[in-house]
Amino acid sequence: MKTEINPQETSRAEAFGLWMSSPMPMVTLVKTIDVSHIRKVSRKTSVKFNVMMCWCIGKAASSIDEFFLLPEKGRLYRYDKLAINIVVQNSKGGLSLCDVPYSDDIRQFAADYQDLTCSAAETCKSTSLEGHMIIGTSALPQTELDCIVNQYSGRYNNPFLAWGRYRKGLFKTTLPLSLQFHHAQMDGLQACRFLDNLQEELNRL
Repeated sequence: MKTEINPQETSRAEAFGLWMSSPMPMVTLVKTIDVSHIRKVSRKTSVKFNVMMCWCIGKAASSIDEFFLLPEKGRLYRYDKLAINIVVQNSKGGLSLCDVPYSDDIRQFAADYQDLTCSAAETCKSTSLEGHMIIGTSALPQTELDCIVNQYSGRYNNPFLAWGRYRKGLFKTTLPLSLQFHHAQMDGLQACRFLDNLQEELNRL
């Protein structure tokens, strides 16, 4: 459910006043994460690497209140559910988008991911989930990338994570990852906590 809230009654009051009207309110953090564990798990199971990445993103975000907030058109909204947006290459060679609802049960998330991404690829239609806070993602495994920056205009205010191909080393596999967020939604403190949470979930899965 999406509910409008008064920014002045939240911990984001000062940040909302400072950054809501900024022409460039987005912040990007880049961190190289260790994906050795989920790469091994993916090879031993039927669960794809990208499914595990997206589930861990949802899991890491679910414990941080700011990820349920969205600054939009001069207002602040709170959601009670999360979803992960996936970019899918469709059957016509273009791109379609689909929102996969986050579930604490990775088996349920994986099943929804499979159904929704396959449908988007086949029908060439994008789908969205109303009432869910959307965390955007984009995976470009075709090449190794150091950083990806999305729109910086404030038109798309949702958190956005992007990555390229992981890098296989002698002892571990690493992946540079970009996190972009609206400064009225969260500060670097919450963003860094999320990235630390993400690494813990990747190690624990």
